[in-house]
This record gives sequence, structure tokens and C-alpha cells, in this order.
Amino acid sequence: MKKILINNSLKINIAVLFVILMSFGCKKNETQELDDRSWKLVWSDEFEGDSLSQPDSTKWTYDIGNGQGGWGNQELQSYTNSPENVSLDGAGNLLITAIRNGDNITSARIKTKGLYSQKYGRIEARLKTPYGPGIWPAFWMLGDNIDEVSWPQCGEIDIMELRGQAPNIVAATLHGPGYSGGNPITKSFALPNDRFDAKFHLFAAEWDEDKIDFFVDDFLFQRIEKKSVTNPWVFDQSFYMILNVAVGGNYVGFPTSGTPFPQTMIVDYVRTYQKAD
Repeated sequence: MKKILINNSLKINIAVLFVILMSFGCKKNETQELDDRSWKLVWSDEFEGDSLSQPDSTKWTYDIGNGQGGWGNQELQSYTNSPENVSLDGAGNLLITAIRNGDNITSARIKTKGLYSQKYGRIEARLKTPYGPGIWPAFWMLGDNIDEVSWPQCGEIDIMELRGQAPNIVAATLHGPGYSGGNPITKSFALPNDRFDAKFHLFAAEWDEDKIDFFVDDFLFQRIEKKSVTNPWVFDQSFYMILNVAVGGNYVGFPTSGTPFPQTMIVDYVRTYQKAD
């Protein structure tokens, strides 16, 4: 059972955080002073259920197969809904596992598309990443209108993605028209003397009509303001959430003979909030 209990409302009060880190754009012994924040929980999945059971079908659906061009990134895996690739562990966690059998690589990508989406608020996941060259875990969002306008016009919010060969560094990124693919708006965050696969960390985005803030363990490491984006700002609509573990691709490179398999992303919970009244 989880040690964190869900209440009908959550108040996150961030006054002063002292964080010693090695992060791109952050200084050692940096002090943050942020406004108080009050949030109300509006959606969550705590992944409670029997071992090897599937994620809640009222909250999650699947992408299946190889996708066109390896999901547009030359990825190697084929996504499935097999319990070997995606299931609960019986201890309150979701497991997304990349498996290699010879030349065949399978994994999973789950999404809330058609089931739940949100415009503005706080979106967070507590998880432990996999690692290894060519392993690419991510927690991210796409605009609800993707089927009408396609990507990148729909917008993409990457709350967390990691190159497995650099297990102490994550990135948060926006993709939109004129700033997508190899030219996104992005920033990295590095742990000092630690790795994201060693223990759970909390990844979050706080989003309103003027900006999107990105956090690791409630440390704000990137703020992207609408006024600073010269191309169209497409983050004024509802977005749905995605969790996946890719293998290979343009962003991360490809696995090597030293890449260990299987590799699992362990997700403790996903929660979303709106501003409290």
C-alpha cells in the first residue's frame, strides 16, 4: 500500500527550497523563492490492483505496433498490451517493460486519449526510470486536436524524458509549429551524484494561459512563457497524457551490446490538479 494518501484537495506550499544540484542553468546552492500554490486534485491513478492485472481501462488505452517510421523517430520497439510489457505489480505500481528477444523488441505506450484530458493545472507522476544506452522513457502530453491538425500543430509537452545512457539527466521540452523535432524549446536537469533509476522522483508541469513551469521533486528548473515564444503558442487547449518506454530512435540513439534487458519504468502514481477556488 502507498504511504501517500489522496485527499479531495491538495495544497502545495512551496516557500523556500534549498537544493544542491548540478543542473544546466542552475547554480550550486541555489535558493528558490516561489509563490504559494494551492491545488485541488481532479484526476489520479494510484495503480492499485492485483499483480499482472492491466491498467484501469476507464483511464488508459494503448498504442499498438511499430507506428509509421518507428513512431516517426526510427524507434525499434513494437508496442503491445501484453502483461509482460504493461501491468500492475500488486504493490501499487505500474510497470512498463521493454523486452528484447533476439532482434525482436517489445514495450508499451499507454495514454488517456479519449478518456481524460486537461487544460491548465498541475500534472505530475512519481516514477523510477529504466536505464541503458538506447532506452528512452517518457512522461508527456499531446493536444486533443492531433487527429485534426496533426503534429506538431497540436503541441507536445514533454514533462520528463531521459536518455538511458545518461541516467542522471532528464529533459523537459515543448514542441509546436516552428519549434519541433530537432529544434524544440528544451532544458535539462541533472542530479548530483545520483541517478533517476536509483529511486523514485516526482516530475511535474504547472501550466496556465501565460506559461508552463517544469519541476523535478518540486524544484522549478524551467519556465517557458508564452510571450517569449515567437512562433504560434498552441498550449491553450486540452492535452492528454502518455507514459511509455521506447527503445532506440533519433533522440536517444540505439541500444548496444551492453544495454541490459529487460528494462522497466516503475510508476507509483499519476495525478492532475486544478487551481483551488
